Amino acid sequence: MENNCIFCKIANGEIPSATVYEDEDFRAILDLNPASKGHTLIIPKKHAANLFELPEETAEKVLSIAKKLGARLKEGLHAEGLNVVQNNGEAAGQTVMHFHMHLIPRYNNDTVNVKWVPGTLTEDDKKEILGLF
Repeated sequence: MENNCIFCKIANGEIPSATVYEDEDFRAILDLNPASKGHTLIIPKKHAANLFELPEETAEKVLSIAKKLGARLKEGLHAEGLNVVQNNGEAAGQTVMHFHMHLIPRYNNDTVNVKWVPGTLTEDDKKEILGLF
């Protein structure tokens, strides 16, 4: 746990939250600034700044929790869809440097914007990227 990390304090119950799920490793809460009705954050209790710092078993477990909670939100709130969003680093939109996953229920004609302009995969880029693996 990081002393000055707000998500460490929330995940470990030091700061009250609207908790929708909790186990020994995670707490899931309603976002105080929701993108849509039901916007939920899944937060590990042990600090990791981003996906790349998460222990493997924690990374595996978070997707299982997202599936379970996302299905309940989608069905219970009659959402037409659901975004599962996880940002890593400021350039990617991460504002709290403690790993967390967003579950954002989506409704027809809502104002949530999780979109980008599709580009083109060039041959040079493809060769460079494939060379990484």
